[in-house]
Amino acid sequence: MSTIENPQTDRALVAPAPPANADAAELAVFARLAPRWWDPEGESRALHDLNPVRLQYVADRCQLKGSQVVDVGCGGGLLSEALAAQGAGVTGIDLGEEVLAVARLHLLESGLAVDYRLESAEQHATARPGHYAALTCMEMLEHVPDPEAVVKACADLLRPGGQAFFSTINRTPLAFAGAIVGAEYVLRMLPRGTHRYDRFIRPSELARALRRAGLVVRDIAGLRYDPILRRAALTSGTSINYIVHAEKPA
Repeated sequence: MSTIENPQTDRALVAPAPPANADAAELAVFARLAPRWWDPEGESRALHDLNPVRLQYVADRCQLKGSQVVDVGCGGGLLSEALAAQGAGVTGIDLGEEVLAVARLHLLESGLAVDYRLESAEQHATARPGHYAALTCMEMLEHVPDPEAVVKACADLLRPGGQAFFSTINRTPLAFAGAIVGAEYVLRMLPRGTHRYDRFIRPSELARALRRAGLVVRDIAGLRYDPILRRAALTSGTSINYIVHAEKPA
């Protein structure tokens, strides 16, 4: 742990340690994606195609207009801006400086209001416990070393009766073939190394983490995506991508 000198007191101060629940290699991948994050034909095009389906899933299950919502792992702000356009007061948090810079820059084009912060879920939960009526955490849990710690922090951020929404990738051979081999090696939609199979999360594992955090699972649905036709839809099958709705009991 390093120290810095305070020029006013000449006392050594302990410099804050970097957030523990983050992977520098993962952050570097998203830093490379940042410049074209808002390009619907770029490497983030799958996120553009999935975004309306994810937004509708959330909007169908909670009141967005006038509600305080936090987007955990907001990236370049695709979902954050979509939530703000629905009338929510949105805070977006991420640990990627480059993607947050792109997110803030895009607000100048969209004219929307989002409070973007360079913070982890755990840090934000310490600052704003019980603050939010709704929370989204999309395609983020599979990129952190300790996803259960993120889930716990998300639960802490919600007020009683708050609604939480998570999407991630199942740990199945089909997901390996589609999300890694297909997306990264065959279609080259994403840089190689964007995903790690060992970090994919089974629905049963996520449900268990949600229960441990004090949340009640209300729904689990599959997310089907056709990269050729660029069509996304909800489905009953959860063998690759899936989305979960959970609630903090009142």
